[in-house]
Amino acid sequence: MSPIDQTARPAKGEHADFYAGYVAAVPDGDISETLEREGRAIVERLRALPAEAADHAYAPGKWRVREVVAHVADAERVFACRALRFGRGDRTPLPSFDQNVYVPNSHARTRPFAALVDDFEAVRTASLHLFRSFEPEDWSRTGEASGARVTVRALAWIVAGHELHHRSILRERYGLAV
Repeated sequence: MSPIDQTARPAKGEHADFYAGYVAAVPDGDISETLEREGRAIVERLRALPAEAADHAYAPGKWRVREVVAHVADAERVFACRALRFGRGDRTPLPSFDQNVYVPNSHARTRPFAALVDDFEAVRTASLHLFRSFEPEDWSRTGEASGARVTVRALAWIVAGHELHHRSILRERYGLAV
């Protein structure tokens, strides 16, 4: 397996088409630096929100801000677990996950908002440690998740892009300065 440059955007065949928008949302550059910078930025902005913003939903039946934060943390855990397994050479196919089952079971509606932000920050820190543990050749390792082939490198970009996608939703639909 030849090494893959982690600063280069993953190619189309490195992930399912579903993730193309997430990958496209990530700015060019070293993905580890992007994960660190963007993680720090969203945590600072979430901590600066007024307390009442945590329970805001932009429409009936939509997630509250606190649920969005819990979802982003949980999804990052899933993507990072996939990267861990594939990066360490485990090629066992992994199933998809149902975000609509995870969110209500995250107990985000009853947890303090600050604890949810702390949780995301801890998850992002763990993800950074994981991705920084990989050697250049590990980034090209692949596995199957949700029925599609994915590289470790693509998973790092998906993690970053997923958070940026939800940050955009928080700005555009919720009207928040994040």
